[in-house]
Amino acid sequence: MKKFEINGKSQNTKASERYVDVTFFYEHNFQWELSVPIEYRRTGINIEQEDEIKSYIKEVYDLCNPKNWEKWRREQSIFWKDKQKKETWELFNILQKTFQWTCITCNYNNSNWARRNQDLKEMGYTIATKLNCNCDQCNQKRRTFILLLPLPRGSISGYEAWNQDLRNKIISVLNNHDVYEDKQVKKESLLADHKFPEIRWNLSTRRDSLEDLTEEEIKRDFQLMTNQRNLQKREVCRKCYQTGERGTPFGIEFWYEGNRQWDQNIPTTGKEAEKGCIGCGWYDFEKWRKALNEKLNSD
Repeated sequence: MKKFEINGKSQNTKASERYVDVTFFYEHNFQWELSVPIEYRRTGINIEQEDEIKSYIKEVYDLCNPKNWEKWRREQSIFWKDKQKKETWELFNILQKTFQWTCITCNYNNSNWARRNQDLKEMGYTIATKLNCNCDQCNQKRRTFILLLPLPRGSISGYEAWNQDLRNKIISVLNNHDVYEDKQVKKESLLADHKFPEIRWNLSTRRDSLEDLTEEEIKRDFQLMTNQRNLQKREVCRKCYQTGERGTPFGIEFWYEGNRQWDQNIPTTGKEAEKGCIGCGWYDFEKWRKALNEKLNSD
């Protein structure tokens, strides 16, 4: 029996995700249409070579076998037991019922669905996205469809998971200082932001645990900003990753190291890629501001 058939490739440019569109064939004549991510920063996947892609699809085929679905659901039920994320759980529950392409407009009545979808990705779940699709259910065009793959959560993750206690610790060590506004604010409005953007992570970047971070490591690796600025940074870093054009906070063309263009001698992903971020204001806002003020005062 043929196991799978590759139908083409697609991408979600908004999230810098690339997929192989496939049909999986299982027992009892079950056919499953899905997209397997081959570039997916939340799980550290970035595969280019065709032989590696086929090998990875074979691995996904075995892991996603329908005979494993109920066991997978039981494991996730345990994971969700103490989570206080009702709206995110509602989206997850919709997706896990079928593991099929799901029109988000028809099936999830929440205007902030993108944030909930992002929550699931940050938890280590693998979710494929199709944009601008026709929906037979609501007879509308340009709908967004998403599909949850029953892969082990974060099994090949390049993303570092953390809990609320760790978030509070980071905020405390960084003294509630909003680096964008350059002032101390209420902790409720702040997020702990990785200076080195996750879009450039790979398997070599992830630490096994963040629970034992020292104050020195926190000050080196994190900065605080609001959710709005964090989302803004994500877009800037995504554009930089895709085009090689580095960020300009407030439209100011200043880098304390390097210039507008990403250094072609530096890898685009992995630990070594962090060298290419140094000098950009979004990478280290406090250091960037200090260097800019020193330059202004010296001129």
